[in-house]
Amino acid sequence: MTLLSRINALLDSTTTPLVVSAHCDLPCGVYDPAQAKIDAQSVKACMEKYAASSDPDFKVRAVLIKEERCELVKHHLWVLWTDYFKPEHLKQYPNLHELFWNATKSAGEAKKTQDVEVADRLLSEIDGIAEIFWATKK
Repeated sequence: MTLLSRINALLDSTTTPLVVSAHCDLPCGVYDPAQAKIDAQSVKACMEKYAASSDPDFKVRAVLIKEERCELVKHHLWVLWTDYFKPEHLKQYPNLHELFWNATKSAGEAKKTQDVEVADRLLSEIDGIAEIFWATKK
């Protein structure tokens, strides 16, 4: 059977659909705000190493790595927000939306600056999200 015929067989309307039920994408053990925090710590470290260096090539690398890590922070936060947290969490923690909003905005701001205070704020915001995450984890 060719690949195309297998795909057609899967898409054939006469095929009985497979029904799967789960409250999240995978077992909830895969979600953890630590992923965002590790990348945010890397953001801060890149800022500090940038400030301590006089090598222009090193500084360029530090900025590139910092910007990649900022994007990873945003990715990990959005996965938590969109895949883990549910409406009942927002009812229980009404500031949850604002925490995510602020943290993702701080990650974006960290891309544009070498100000360690921005990285510290981002880490603090992630800690606030983590606190709620662990309170909701069952």
